[in-house]
Amino acid sequence: MSSAPSAVLPIRVDRDTCGDLARAETREWLVTNGIGGYASGTVAGVRTRRYHGLLVAALDPPAGRTVMAADVHERVQVDGASWALGAARWHDGTVAPRGYEHLDSFRLDGRTPVWDFAIGPHRLEKRIVMARDANTTVVVYRLVSGPTPVHLDLTVLAAYRDYHATTRHGGWQMAVTADDGEVRVTAFEGARALRLSGLGLTFAPAHVWYGDFALACERERGLDWLDDALHVATATAVIAPGAEVVLVLSAESGETDAVGVRRRVAAQEKAVLSAYARRHGRRRDPVGRRLALAADQFVVRRDVDGAPGTSVIAGYHWFADWGRDTMIALPGLLLETGRAETAREVLTTYARVVDRGMIPNRFPEAGTAPEYNTVDATLWFVEAVRLYVEATGDGALVQALWPTLEQIVDHHDRGTRFGIVVDAGDGLLRAGEPGVQLTWMDAKVDDWVVTHRIGKPVEVNVLWYSTLATLARLAPLAGANPVAWRARARQVRTSFRRFWREDLGHLCDVLDGPDGDDASLRPNQIFAVSLPLSPLAPGRRRAVVDACASALVTPRGLRSLAPSHADYRPTYGGDPRSRDGAYHQGTVWAWLAGPFALAHFRAYGDAAAARAFLEPLVEHLPEYGVGSLGEIFDAAPPHHPRGCIAQAWSVAETLRAWTRLGRGARGG
Repeated sequence: MSSAPSAVLPIRVDRDTCGDLARAETREWLVTNGIGGYASGTVAGVRTRRYHGLLVAALDPPAGRTVMAADVHERVQVDGASWALGAARWHDGTVAPRGYEHLDSFRLDGRTPVWDFAIGPHRLEKRIVMARDANTTVVVYRLVSGPTPVHLDLTVLAAYRDYHATTRHGGWQMAVTADDGEVRVTAFEGARALRLSGLGLTFAPAHVWYGDFALACERERGLDWLDDALHVATATAVIAPGAEVVLVLSAESGETDAVGVRRRVAAQEKAVLSAYARRHGRRRDPVGRRLALAADQFVVRRDVDGAPGTSVIAGYHWFADWGRDTMIALPGLLLETGRAETAREVLTTYARVVDRGMIPNRFPEAGTAPEYNTVDATLWFVEAVRLYVEATGDGALVQALWPTLEQIVDHHDRGTRFGIVVDAGDGLLRAGEPGVQLTWMDAKVDDWVVTHRIGKPVEVNVLWYSTLATLARLAPLAGANPVAWRARARQVRTSFRRFWREDLGHLCDVLDGPDGDDASLRPNQIFAVSLPLSPLAPGRRRAVVDACASALVTPRGLRSLAPSHADYRPTYGGDPRSRDGAYHQGTVWAWLAGPFALAHFRAYGDAAAARAFLEPLVEHLPEYGVGSLGEIFDAAPPHHPRGCIAQAWSVAETLRAWTRLGRGARGG
């Protein structure tokens, strides 16, 4: 590893792993375009998910994600001998071709995936980038070394489907045309065309369906797992040693400057690292820089009512932008990476869609109205505002948002959607009604809400206290009187004592539910220690941290339920009902490692000991979503990774805790 201050943690998968299909296909790569589109697949080259593709275009940014280019199967010919570099699994389990057997290594150059193939004495490199703010993927093949030129054949496989679906072609005829060195594929009348072009390539159009690709992960998930793709073109080239050819896959109407695309991608990475360096100085921090690059992949454009805005994709591959995830992730993704102006854009974007004192739980992908089924997202919004102002001193934003902040509290006082209302008796916030999931523990199967948590959830009331205390702090910047806000915060702090269970040594998870109090040991109470504006008495912080450490902490994050509970589920898998039934009933969540580490520091004051809880997640960076951090893990050892390969709040909270503990955990 380089000792330069600007070094980024290197990510490399060695030859032994690349050549082992069972391991290589569980490592997935991802590149994104800043508008919700992406390209992704496995290190081995075998597509294992419906979400994999070389061009998954966001046709209605950041939504409308459509698999347009499914794959490219490469073949190299030298002196009459032929080697396949692509890979695929078929319905009967056969894997052919098996190009990964020639893969010498896989690595990330910055965040660009790079495959290094060894073909006899020849070394061929493949790399994939996406244009910024455009649905365009650029694939570059370079003959790094070799005694002679090689002949390269590229079989381009197209699709046109929602990324949550699979394709069964049934004789579907797409329009495939060639003109002036470009192939254009139109799936049906009115569809956005897929355009194939390149540098140094000759194209021959085709129309041949390849049927019954087997998507192993979808089969595991109990979903449709057979997929078809259309061979729409063969591109050929002869590459001399030291030369390269470029394949461009685009859903855009204009011409693509492939060289410019690569230049702008490099400039964006440099800008991200420069912003991080301005925030943290030039001390050696390769882990932080790696996480900063990963963080940028989640930031997307989100226009609201025709006006430009900014949001955060919750996770790849299948999540869109969710209010709760956005606000939890914002401090780590943007403030800790020195991108305060972008953080401001996110806050003002969501402020424009506050309705009845609530920000949306999510923006649906179909372009319909935002959904507001959340009790905590709005409170996390206020917390994000607090941290933003703390980092920037931006009093102008406080003044602009002050009416919205007052409106939020007013609606919670009077009562808003889904039974969310302040209890006038104790000042605590209660929420919930049958059939609706409102907290982050939000799994629901048909009419079954797995963790209903109706009543007064512990983390919601920590956040409610923090909201009131935040308004007390911000009031002078808005020209308002803080006295009433302080008084209300004191009332909540006094009432919060009811959560404490002396006999158990930890906090209840929910008070005043339909069946009374729920004293289950869950990780939600850790926020009573990790949040700096907390109603929890200081003398009880260590007890909460110790309770979570004893039953919930794993090397990959915190369990969502203690193993001693009757509803505990040690593994996450199977069909949707089985998976959702385990989602918050033991399953480990990576994002909780950050709050736990910060809570541990606040309780014990040892930054190095607290940071040690994050190191196993850092070691996980070359696995699963290579260069990023995934969503969840099995509750039982060996804690197999599950869910999304790259999750915004997992990256954000790990990064936030890592950097804060690295400088002694000053501030919030």
